[in-house]
Amino acid sequence: MSTINASVALTRHDSIAVITIDSPPVNALSHGVREGLVQAVAQAGQDSTVRAILIACAGTTFIAGADITEFGKPPKDPRISAVIAAIEDCPKPIIAAMHGTVLGGGLELALGCHYRVAAPATRLGLPEVNLGIIPGAGGTQRLPRVVGVERAIELITTASQLSAKQALEAGLVDALIDGDLVQGALQFARRVVDENKALLRVRDRDEHLVTARGNPALFEKARAAVARKSRGLTAPLAAIDAIEAAVNLPFEQGLQRERELVTAQVSSDQSKALRYFFFAERESAKIPGIQTGDVAKVQQAAVIGAGTMGGGIAMSLANAGVAVTLIDLNPEALERGLGIIRKNYENTARRGGMTESDVSARMALIRPSTKLADVSSAEVIVEAVFENTELKKSVFTEIDRHARADAILGTNTSTLDIDEIASATARPESVIGLHFFSPANVMKLLEVVRTGRTSESVVARAMALGRQMRKVPVLVGTCDGFVGNRILRARSKQAEQIIMQGGFPEQVDRVLQDFGFPMGVFAMGDMAGLDIGWRIRKERGLKSIVADKLCEMGRLGQKAGAGYFRYDPANPEGARAPIVDPIVNELILQASRDQNIERRDMDDVLIRERLLYPMINEAAKILEEGVALRAGDIDVIWIYGYGWPRHRGGPMHYADSIGLAKIRDRLREFERDHGDAFKPAALLERLADEGGTFAGHRTGALQATAAATAVAA
Repeated sequence: MSTINASVALTRHDSIAVITIDSPPVNALSHGVREGLVQAVAQAGQDSTVRAILIACAGTTFIAGADITEFGKPPKDPRISAVIAAIEDCPKPIIAAMHGTVLGGGLELALGCHYRVAAPATRLGLPEVNLGIIPGAGGTQRLPRVVGVERAIELITTASQLSAKQALEAGLVDALIDGDLVQGALQFARRVVDENKALLRVRDRDEHLVTARGNPALFEKARAAVARKSRGLTAPLAAIDAIEAAVNLPFEQGLQRERELVTAQVSSDQSKALRYFFFAERESAKIPGIQTGDVAKVQQAAVIGAGTMGGGIAMSLANAGVAVTLIDLNPEALERGLGIIRKNYENTARRGGMTESDVSARMALIRPSTKLADVSSAEVIVEAVFENTELKKSVFTEIDRHARADAILGTNTSTLDIDEIASATARPESVIGLHFFSPANVMKLLEVVRTGRTSESVVARAMALGRQMRKVPVLVGTCDGFVGNRILRARSKQAEQIIMQGGFPEQVDRVLQDFGFPMGVFAMGDMAGLDIGWRIRKERGLKSIVADKLCEMGRLGQKAGAGYFRYDPANPEGARAPIVDPIVNELILQASRDQNIERRDMDDVLIRERLLYPMINEAAKILEEGVALRAGDIDVIWIYGYGWPRHRGGPMHYADSIGLAKIRDRLREFERDHGDAFKPAALLERLADEGGTFAGHRTGALQATAAATAVAA
């Protein structure tokens, strides 16, 4: 065995040289790996006794992409393209033996090899558009030569992954290897040598390009489809440009065009935002002073409440292989909830997302019960009953009687005081907020809400449970609305004021959608049901003139066929597509007259600033108060939970990109015109004066941590 460097080794198996990459955790294409590969390929290629070369990886995966620690830094030679060129030009056949996730630069490197074999569980893809860029080491030029132009467009523009079986069918993989991957790949390499197979360079293949050449309509159709789905993203369109170059230009010129497009994308605001978010999401998993990585997986859980949220939470747990006791004291509600769960699974199976046996297996994990005492074996208990403090406290009092001593006691409240709920137990240190988002079995965000007395162990286990369910857990402190809903309220208040002062729901929603949100604030209210907010307002003694009037009229949203908008099952754009209703606009005009509000025209820029800047201001207060650990945590919450466009990085990154002084000054103007609600937060004022950013600000610890210290003292 020859050690090339710390990451790459070269061994011999008869006439086959094996290059092994061992660079934990994911064998990323770091500078050391690239350098070692070039040296190993040269050494094996020059050895007259070597007849073929195998590239394999130690650990759980083949090369899973570029080294993220090198993002944003000056590139070091050899670059990935040079490594691929060395492989491609080697006079001896090189076979990539792939397992795990073969992504980005890893797949581009494999495409530079002459043959590719894979373990059956391997997944392959080019996900660069998720970072606002396109494959930059020949991926847009080689992939269409292997799988065809239309398939390559689909895979690259959507960042889709292929299973090993799909890759074999598409021609991306030459053979699947059952059993020991390296041994099977060695046998494949010996066949290549014994049969004197040709060196198959992907760059020389042309058969898949011929039918697309001279067919610009193919690319225009693809651009139109991507524009509809991507809504403002530039990287998928750039990827189509690069693939079109692969079809119409010689290979080297196509590579040059790809490099030009990569350079343009890397420097774009979208790519900067997406790369920022890539790191922010990973940072959100890290809790200062708490180790969250070595926590045992949950095997048994209980969910109390079989309604929409409880059922979705039970599905999330079952999807993660957790046995769930679903408890509801009302037998009819329990039966109805189980029926909805089964229907959801069966719908997924009909769409091809799971098999019928998967449906049976998931349903078998969910055990119904009408007895709260059946929480006794659960490691995690999630309460998901009606949003009422006294009701939740009574449930927690009963839980406290039956739950095992080490159980996590979670509440799914979205607005209520978790410290007060915890006071109903003799173990407030075990109580934590587990705020799922609806539908809970679909939405990835999980706000993990730490109270002033929640133990570090419970925090660590709750965060680990979120990851076990394939959620994105973000730790926050407790306050009214926590992080997401507290910021949402700031936007909702402005939306209500805007329609009273001159705008209309359709304009407000269009501005938000043009910004990149999947739907506007009023359509979102209709989808959730206007009666939810109406009930909360009545409990708190609050009013919303227009929304309350709509509810009194029975216009409760989509479920009633009318809310702020009208909904028609026969609408060619879809039964849930909002239709502007003159009745609502007249109601708004009358409400303005009744309140003696002089309406004025509002342009889109003004509406956008009125909606977004108060959100940023509220987020600054949250950061200042220590309710969130980092600005990036707020951005993760708003992207995963509320549809903030990912390519704008989240509200805090968006503010940093505009400039905090500009936002502060605009808020001061709004404060002068509309009152104290727009008064800039102290943190925003300070950072604006200092020329600082939210990204550079750290609270150091959650407000709940400080509260816990005070309690302990």
